[in-house]
Amino acid sequence: MRNVLMIRGEPGLVSIPVEKAVYCENCETVSSSSRTCCGVCGSERVLELVSLLGGPWEPGPGSPTTPCVLLPLAA
Repeated sequence: MRNVLMIRGEPGLVSIPVEKAVYCENCETVSSSSRTCCGVCGSERVLELVSLLGGPWEPGPGSPTTPCVLLPLAA
């Protein structure tokens, strides 16, 4: 896989930079596929993840050194 960083020795746990991540509405997968179609199912219903999260994170005064986004837990 390209642009994927293994962050632990756990199988299946990967990190994709939010600027390169896309969400497929069809198969509900987050990946680093192209911006035009999903590399998993081939659907053209893909959205850039950064746009779903409100744009790129830009640090300001007093901001944490590591950017993070809190997402609500699914019920």
